[in-house]
Amino acid sequence: MTASIPGWQHCFVETNRIRLHCVTQGEGELVVLLHGFPEFWYSWRHQIPALAKRFKVVVPDLRGYNDSDKPNSGYDLDTLSADIRGLITSLGYTKAHIVGHDWGGAIAWHMAQVFPQSIHRLALLNAPHPHRLMQELVGNLDQLRRSWYVFAFQVPEVPELLIRQNLRTFLSSMLQGQAVRKGAFTKADTEIYRAALEKPGALKAAINYYRNMLSPQNLLRQLGRSQTPVNVPTLVLWGEDDAFLSQRLTERLDELVNAPFHVKLIPECGHWVQQEVPQTVNRELLAFLA
Repeated sequence: MTASIPGWQHCFVETNRIRLHCVTQGEGELVVLLHGFPEFWYSWRHQIPALAKRFKVVVPDLRGYNDSDKPNSGYDLDTLSADIRGLITSLGYTKAHIVGHDWGGAIAWHMAQVFPQSIHRLALLNAPHPHRLMQELVGNLDQLRRSWYVFAFQVPEVPELLIRQNLRTFLSSMLQGQAVRKGAFTKADTEIYRAALEKPGALKAAINYYRNMLSPQNLLRQLGRSQTPVNVPTLVLWGEDDAFLSQRLTERLDELVNAPFHVKLIPECGHWVQQEVPQTVNRELLAFLA
């Protein structure tokens, strides 16, 4: 259903010892769009043709998702960032504009810290800085309440079993149920997301992002790591009524960015910002990236 839209091409790119499935359109400077949970490239369907008028747009399924490889390991931010840096070089570029939502935004923030030479400009859509999110999980009861599922996902095997048994309901509740603008998701959209998550290994891989986030190894690594400032121009777009992420996560971000920086709050919009207000997001991204 999603593969026959004119102008979009599907390909596989070898990077960091795995294959990532990508959708591409356009020519010019490279723009890489990174999706979040529980999505895949399709979450950027409204942005691809708009950005492709000026850029070469590449939208990977992240490691573990949809048609990309699903190894048992590599769901830490260092490896996920290396996946995307390798994608950029495999496509023949040295730099790209990186746009990330949700988990894709966490990867984008991390890339800007560890591979700044690979990034022109950075745009984050309802995507907290990983360090700030960990701070809020520890010290903000409101964020702790919103993030209950992060802790539920730490239980081995059970989350996959429960979600798999109720996948259509889970996705409808999470996508349309938590959207402020309900028209952003049709029944057909939910079915497309369901088909992607039903692929063998996809659901476990998606949940492994969260398991790695709170693993003892990762927590120790974060404690021992100083926060390198982001040195590329950065834009944050944030739907104000995000059910999963507190707006407090947008505060003091300027302390982590040593470059031109702007936060734009979008009223009457939830977590799925590029799908709820696609024209607003397209306009802001085109202005910022150009």
